[in-house]
Amino acid sequence: MNRPSVINPYKPYILTFIRIVIGWHFLYEGLAKLFHPSWSAGPFLRESTWWFSGIFKLMATNQLLPVVDFLNIWGLIFIGLGLFFGLFTRIAAWSGVILLSFYYLAHPPFTGLMEGAMAEGNYLIVNKNLIEMIFLVYLAVIPSYWMYGIDNLINKKTKQQEVPVKPDFEGRTVAGQKTSDTSNHYFDRRTLLKNLIPIPFFGGFAYAAMQKYIFESDQELHPLLQRRPDAVSSASTLFKNYATLSDLKEKVPSGKIGNLEVSRLISGGNLLSGIAHSRDLRYVDSLMRHYLTKERIWETFRLCEACGINSALVRTDTNTVRLINQYWKMGGKIQWLAQTKTISSDEDVTINARIALDSGASAIYIQGDNADEWVYEGRFDLFDKWFGTFHGKGIPLGVGAHELDVVEAMEKRGYPVDFYMKTIHENNYWSYQPDEPKDRTIKNNRDNYWCRQPEETAKFMETVNKPWIGFKILAAGAIDPVSGFKYAFESGADFVCVGMLDFQIVEDCNLLTDTLNGGLTQRKRRFVG
Repeated sequence: MNRPSVINPYKPYILTFIRIVIGWHFLYEGLAKLFHPSWSAGPFLRESTWWFSGIFKLMATNQLLPVVDFLNIWGLIFIGLGLFFGLFTRIAAWSGVILLSFYYLAHPPFTGLMEGAMAEGNYLIVNKNLIEMIFLVYLAVIPSYWMYGIDNLINKKTKQQEVPVKPDFEGRTVAGQKTSDTSNHYFDRRTLLKNLIPIPFFGGFAYAAMQKYIFESDQELHPLLQRRPDAVSSASTLFKNYATLSDLKEKVPSGKIGNLEVSRLISGGNLLSGIAHSRDLRYVDSLMRHYLTKERIWETFRLCEACGINSALVRTDTNTVRLINQYWKMGGKIQWLAQTKTISSDEDVTINARIALDSGASAIYIQGDNADEWVYEGRFDLFDKWFGTFHGKGIPLGVGAHELDVVEAMEKRGYPVDFYMKTIHENNYWSYQPDEPKDRTIKNNRDNYWCRQPEETAKFMETVNKPWIGFKILAAGAIDPVSGFKYAFESGADFVCVGMLDFQIVEDCNLLTDTLNGGLTQRKRRFVG
């Protein structure tokens, strides 16, 4: 015995509400990107690591990325409008399925593939993109008259029911009654109003979007909100903080160190090591480690590259090797200038440098504390072994130093140094202690000085025809960057290495280019490299 179908009068409203909510999401994502001039799908595409990663990385190339960004932005907007108003619903729904499938395939929530997928929440196989995709498939295959929207107003020739009989959601009629096809039938007022339900929702959307724009435009009260998204999803890369790029005046220029093209501003490595020179503020190291997650480190590198910073000077350890190699696998290009060191002079001084070379370093140098100690102790045999091992390998070799004695000794003895890492800063800051021991093996508070002889350093480096990377130019945070940058370059540095958090990068890049473009009136040394 066939039971008559029971009509649920709420189903059209529920389906219409689901369609409007998904349309709201698409439309707002598109508009947020449209009015965010620095947004790009590039980072999201370059991070893809699954089977189709090659295709997505190809889409992120300079030739295709503008087209991809355009299609992504306007695709989201038009799909959102179609779903919101119930206009060409089937086309909008299938288009949304296609777009979401790209998002899903670029970063599928599979085990071992989620390292670079920065999305809130925890997923395994099923994520928000897949759930929304399933809803859109359903909305695409059901008849449009199961929902209220403009499609029903456009299609005046539609199947109309003999009042009060309506077809159920399986196409059957109640109590065996039949539907009729009424041509040229115009809706009555109640039906018209039902199909215009999206309009008040759109009014609410417009009001909310305008209030949010006004809220975030108040630069005095909410300066950080201008560069931050509402949430993070794999369909949105606003969380990359690329908004700051809109403030970039010009990309950082570069020079040569050996066979390497190196940016004049080099990213310091403390962000990977989680160590900060903070004097007596003992909590800072812990604070840095909590802030600098692996995702934020990668984000910082991406922002560096977008600003023209193509190199990072980072120490060699297991964590560094892992994070940098993961970043390269996600499409990152930043060069690793590897700091290499030994714990004591009794161990093989080449081990750390060998690890760096095997792990993809573009250049290696002897860490400053090591070089200071070796020169102070007269252990030039250690320099002999280090240079004897790596000279002629086709990679730039450098020496770091806090003391000018190191550079003088290297030049006097004719070591094949390709570049120097030498501290340079003024000594007029409040915590400078001129009486600190020169023997750097003595355990003392070494956060109070870094360049004992800045004037003598500048004068001696005039005689050195090798690239000089100035570091500790801000005396570990004690000197204002404006004066620190200017003093380093006017003293003769060819490059500067500065530890920067993500929100400092653009400001430092602008400061560097302003310094170089403003004319270095006190500089006597020509640029080398």
